[in-house]
Amino acid sequence: MPIWVKVIHTFFFFFIPSHQHHNMVPGNGTQDSEFLLQGLSMKPELQPLIFGLFLLMYLITGFGNLLIILAVSSDSHLHMPMYFFISNLSFVDICFTTTTILKMLINIQSQRKAISYEGCISQMYFYMLFAVLDDFLLTVMAYDRYVAICHPLHYTVIMNPQLCGLLVLLSWIISTLLSLLETLLVLRLSFCTDLEIPHFFCEIKQIVQLACDDTLLNDTIMYFTAVLLGGGPLTGILYSYSKIIFSVRGISSPQGKYKAVSVCASHLSAVSLYYCSSLGVYLSSAAPHSSHSSATASVMYTVVTPMLNPFIYSLRNKDIKRALKRVIHMAVIKKEIVLGLKKHP
Repeated sequence: MPIWVKVIHTFFFFFIPSHQHHNMVPGNGTQDSEFLLQGLSMKPELQPLIFGLFLLMYLITGFGNLLIILAVSSDSHLHMPMYFFISNLSFVDICFTTTTILKMLINIQSQRKAISYEGCISQMYFYMLFAVLDDFLLTVMAYDRYVAICHPLHYTVIMNPQLCGLLVLLSWIISTLLSLLETLLVLRLSFCTDLEIPHFFCEIKQIVQLACDDTLLNDTIMYFTAVLLGGGPLTGILYSYSKIIFSVRGISSPQGKYKAVSVCASHLSAVSLYYCSSLGVYLSSAAPHSSHSSATASVMYTVVTPMLNPFIYSLRNKDIKRALKRVIHMAVIKKEIVLGLKKHP
């Protein structure tokens, strides 16, 4: 089957249950087969607990990040580059968590572990897309903090709306192309009869390990991309903060130093959480007999980090707190008006 046809099938069948289109996919046995996601535990008695816990974290993640987006979009005081990037990060976090968690919740609820070939490849693609986007957005936010602290007089000129939009657009384009490259390399592989994935979502390394073909090219590109994405953005973030530290040391007033540090504290917390959890996933996957430990470590990276980001960016930020209170207050007022109209039509 031509690769472009595989790509069309892959993105069309992402959330359609595998039994509904099992006979619709042409091609060889690989495309007609299903992968089995083993999840976090094989014990049936733990499935209700896992379902409840992950459903709760998924709802908190979606609700928290959605509130951030609504607060930023509805408050004119938050129409600034920093909050523009935060709202984009919140949107990506919602998509990221949905990509990995939703299918697992559906499988637990339906007591099925199967995911179609097309669904698995699609999940792998979107997982990589949003993970890379997270990385680039955190880097862009570090640059924004660097300009705000090191060049405060020129901040509005440098970080103009056109540049902010361009930075986000470039992040999307690069993330899309890199994820598409990795996906196309996986699409050329044929898979053996053992299609069990010891994970709760279709992670690229686990999928490649199931292939019957030579995976040297896949492994090379995969590790090269990991080093590039890990080293490049992290270098940019470290460089930005080295300049910020140098500038903060030159500030004479304690109030000025405190204000500069508080501006960066939330972003530093998010960066530390992202890279520490990523490092944990990498170390657990590098260890022998690490499949299930890697899946457990991935929970921190794919679920906990996106869930905590809204708290990180709102707890220490008075502007976002004020905007969130306004959004919640408006929602309560609208609800009271609707209830009043129903009682007195």
